[in-house]
Amino acid sequence: MILNGRDVKIGACLYAGDMDSMVRFYRDILGFHTEWDGGDFAEFETASGALSLWLYSRKQFVKAIGESYVPPKGINQTFEVALWLPSFADVDKEYERLSTLGVRFPAGEPITYDFGIRNFYVADPEGNLLEIGSMSET
Repeated sequence: MILNGRDVKIGACLYAGDMDSMVRFYRDILGFHTEWDGGDFAEFETASGALSLWLYSRKQFVKAIGESYVPPKGINQTFEVALWLPSFADVDKEYERLSTLGVRFPAGEPITYDFGIRNFYVADPEGNLLEIGSMSET
């Protein structure tokens, strides 16, 4: 089986209604590098390599599939993108950094759960959830 996960790279694409706003958030606020040219597609470099996170114009996507788009209201609760940091201290540092940049934290400050994860959530400009967390105290 080819799609068993061992040799497959997985990427996540967020469909963006406002490419400018979304690229600024992921590039300028979260710090992901992109060579975005202002078009309908933006690829971001992450530690996982190329095509692990990208944005695509929702307007172009709905044309491609021939469907209309019905946006969720408020926070998009149909999925999340998880960003895992090395330690609990890194989670706290990133929360403090993002707090100074005016981002939305739908669930508030970082929480440590009894099952061993410390995390918090950020909503991007279009209401998509990002979980920023760690599974390591040190």
